[in-house]
Amino acid sequence: MNALAAIIDVMKTAHGMDISMFDQSFLSMSVEKFSSVENATTPGEYSALIAADRKKANELLESLNVCYSEFFRNPMTFALLEQMILPAIIEKKQPGSGIRVWSSACAAGQEPYSISILLEDLICRKEKNTRFRVFGTDISEKELEKARKGIYNFSEIQNLSMGIVKKYFDQDGDNYIIADSIKNHLDFSFHDLLDQNAGSPASSIFGDFDLVCCCNLLYYYNPGIRQQIINRLYDSLSPGGFLVTGEAERDILARYKFRPVIPTACVFQKIR
Repeated sequence: MNALAAIIDVMKTAHGMDISMFDQSFLSMSVEKFSSVENATTPGEYSALIAADRKKANELLESLNVCYSEFFRNPMTFALLEQMILPAIIEKKQPGSGIRVWSSACAAGQEPYSISILLEDLICRKEKNTRFRVFGTDISEKELEKARKGIYNFSEIQNLSMGIVKKYFDQDGDNYIIADSIKNHLDFSFHDLLDQNAGSPASSIFGDFDLVCCCNLLYYYNPGIRQQIINRLYDSLSPGGFLVTGEAERDILARYKFRPVIPTACVFQKIR
């Protein structure tokens, strides 16, 4: 048994924590980092340490569940959403039907709020009366709680234009709070993309999403788990719906039932 396999086995047998679904390169880097922090000179030393100490095992597991986001994180992707994808979705909607969006690993809410701001702005500019609902899900209750509050400090909103901040945030001292006009379109809930019994978010009742975002998540998992997640996202999309990924995941989608909207972007359309 190699060193990484031994760590995976210890985490499962000693603590019931299955980390085998993670990409091996990512898992190796995390193990090396924590081994160094603990001054473990051999894989065996670190394996013995986490076998005896559940707290240390939890620290390793928590490091693998990366929760990080930014407002309008990928400028090229959001430019494409603003100029091409979202206007097309708005135009095709019939009176009485609404736009449905799922941010499937939303962290503290920056991504779903960014999309809501774009939709609100576009619908107002086009003088449409189109309804929309954005569902943000994550496995971290701590991050979801922050998302529901919609309160961010200056460092978290500093890449936004002054126009967006003034229009869609309320300032309270050093904090910036998402305006109710945006919050009212959001629904945040727990959802585990790895749960075989869970398809779309329970709060959404059904899938049929026009747009699904799954950014900077897929490359953390092994190929088998990636395929399971992608299949689930594919099934949740309406015919011709769009999937947004992170830049590092662009090549992964080339093997599945999606076509790139443009070759250099991270936006894909479901092939009917």
